[in-house]
Amino acid sequence: MKFIAALQAVVTATSFDGEPSDAELDAIEQEMPLILAEVDLLDAEIMTLDRPATMLDERRIRRARNKVMAARRDLTNRVGTGEVA
Repeated sequence: MKFIAALQAVVTATSFDGEPSDAELDAIEQEMPLILAEVDLLDAEIMTLDRPATMLDERRIRRARNKVMAARRDLTNRVGTGEVA
């Protein structure tokens, strides 16, 4: 009879503490402007789910989309030029 518990140690040799590493936190901080812009876009889209979009809603969504695109552009330019710090 083989015991599976003896084989488990090889699979789970490194313990996972559940906390993000410093590198992961830095990556999240770099992407935070994009994350916030996407949240703004999502908020604008959620407001129009249960009713027809008004001119103001359309303007709000358009501005939020532009903000997301600008944040993506800025993030891509930073990563592309090596300005990740």
